[in-house]
Amino acid sequence: MKTRMLARPSGLALIAAAVLTLGACASLAPYGPQMGQGGQGYSEAPIESNRYRVTYNGVGDPGPVADYALLRAAELTLDRGYDWFEVTQRWTDGRPDPRGGVRPSVSIGAGSARYGGYSTSGVGVGLGLNLTGPGATSTTLEVVMGRGTKPDSPYAYDARDVTRALGWR
Repeated sequence: MKTRMLARPSGLALIAAAVLTLGACASLAPYGPQMGQGGQGYSEAPIESNRYRVTYNGVGDPGPVADYALLRAAELTLDRGYDWFEVTQRWTDGRPDPRGGVRPSVSIGAGSARYGGYSTSGVGVGLGLNLTGPGATSTTLEVVMGRGTKPDSPYAYDARDVTRALGWR
């Protein structure tokens, strides 16, 4: 009778599996409204009849989060019967490290001590892994909405053009 020996996973293989599992948990949720405080998604607050503050909260790269904030501003502009919007203020909070994900770090330490007639010294080397993955990020836009011809400003957007360009996501 033959017996099979099953290979036990190495420590490195277990660490790699854990990193992949954690990385899969920390990703940008599908575009949509924010479902509860601290969750991913958009929210908006009226300031005046044609002025809103639009926020998109997400996880990971700030680029897609900023795009989703612009998309929501464009949708809101069209929903309110306007043609264009101008970003008057922009905030990006909680920017994660652009490298994101797992980042190894190496540290070296040295020390010495003296007690009575004895002395000692030592050197240590450590390896650290950031297993938290990409961090939370948010983009907040304060926008003014208008009708007719879009102003000639680098901060003004045609709402229909923005929804066509970003709405596929």
